[in-house]
Amino acid sequence: MVDWAKLNDGERHFIKHVLAFFAGSDGIVIENLAQRFMTDVKIPEARAFYGFQLMMENIHSETYSVLLDTYILDPDEKVSLLHAIQTIPCIQKKAEWAVRWIGSESSFQERLIAFAAVEGIFFSGSFCALFWLKKRGVMPGLTFSNELISRDEGLHTDFACLLYTHHIKHKLPRSRVLEIITNAVDIEHEFICDALPVRLIGMNSELMGQYIEFVADRLLVALGEEKYYNSTNPFDFMEMISLQGKTNFFEKRVGEYQKAGVMSTEGTVNKFSLNEDF
Repeated sequence: MVDWAKLNDGERHFIKHVLAFFAGSDGIVIENLAQRFMTDVKIPEARAFYGFQLMMENIHSETYSVLLDTYILDPDEKVSLLHAIQTIPCIQKKAEWAVRWIGSESSFQERLIAFAAVEGIFFSGSFCALFWLKKRGVMPGLTFSNELISRDEGLHTDFACLLYTHHIKHKLPRSRVLEIITNAVDIEHEFICDALPVRLIGMNSELMGQYIEFVADRLLVALGEEKYYNSTNPFDFMEMISLQGKTNFFEKRVGEYQKAGVMSTEGTVNKFSLNEDF
């Protein structure tokens, strides 16, 4: 709480609303997995992954709720933030976009890409902003939990892309994929650059907009499509999160997954196989 007390009002406002969005949005992802994807998908290996994802998302939601409970001392404000997807307009708009896909009659392909956008685009600006705080050396507990959770969400996005590219026979036309992705980009841009501007924590909103486009292009490529925005990554510190952790083992846990074979996986390609023996 020492770092929290040192932040200015704008920084605290930003962090509170980012945590409120995360706490509610993980619940939406959980509902989609439980109500739709676990019944839509009949492949045992994929359903096994979704089972693990459900567990992860529940842990994420609990983590964000505990952080809000720790930082926010006013009971009324705490209740409002924990119900942000109903009470805070800029968060409500993102939540409504995601929720409508759960009950949508759209094809599984469309809904799969939509939720890849939720985890790969809707979370990207907020993750990036919290990594910016890490670069500044403040809020170590918050930023470390963000580091771990962002890796999980990246894994979930990667799985959606692998399922779509390798196991969906009837792909969507590029125009439909772009419609879903660009719509998500527009909503995220409005959220993180306008409604809850990153300038509150000292970041450049224009560069954040460029970063969101870069992330969207990366998602399009993972889905087997060509880039649309052709934007580059403006934040060098975000390149670092994909590199090997350099943390001193005796000082702090490293925020990366343990790799079998002592770092032997560099250069390998992700695969989702249906013929593995268990």
